[in-house]
This record gives sequence, structure tokens and C-alpha cells, in this order.
Amino acid sequence: MPKYQMLIEVVPQFLPEQSNPENAIYVFAYTITITNTGDIAAQVIARTWNVNDANGLHEKVKGLGVVGQQPLLKPGQAFEYTSGTRLRTPTGTMHGSFFCVAEDGEPFSVDIPLFVLDALSGDA
Repeated sequence: MPKYQMLIEVVPQFLPEQSNPENAIYVFAYTITITNTGDIAAQVIARTWNVNDANGLHEKVKGLGVVGQQPLLKPGQAFEYTSGTRLRTPTGTMHGSFFCVAEDGEPFSVDIPLFVLDALSGDA
């Protein structure tokens, strides 16, 4: 088993009550679960998101922590949070990475796999 490893799971959701299609505003929530599947405790320090809409608009979002926290996850521990984004089109994609530091001081990066934001499918 790799020493430094996190499993990232994403559940996106379209929020019609916060969206305004007439004004090209589509609001999505996404729930992220970060599980430490490695064998050493590690802290999530920062995140980088790449947000793309159907018109090719690309936005890069960087920031410290996740929802204002920098969770320290022991092996087997999980941290779940929900955040959101707005698109100008009913569909788009997101992907990115978390920057982590292990308890032994080793920095490592964890990819957040590409996921689809879709207001048209009914279930995002």
C-alpha cells in the first residue's frame, strides 16, 4: 500500500432553486469525500480547481484548505464537505487537485478526477 494516498469521491448536484437559466446562471453543489487510504496521517493544505463550461470558458480556482478547514486525516479517516460553483452554461466539468502534507513532512498532491456538471440530466 502506498505511504501517501487519498481516495477522492465526488457527488455533483444541480441546484435549480438557486439557478436562473434566463440569465445564464446555473448553480451546482458538489460533495467531496477525502479518505486517507495511505498508511501515514496527512493534512489537506490547499486545493486547485479547473472549472470549464460548455462555451470553453476556463476558470482556475486556488485556495487554502477546503471550506475554510485544513483537515488532518489519519489512515482510514475520511473528511466530507459540500461546496458549490456557478456556470454560465447548463453543462460543464470540474477537476483539480489537493495539496497535502504528510505527518512526516512529505508534501504530495492528490488528483481530483474529472466530473460532469449537468443541469439537463435531472440528476446532475
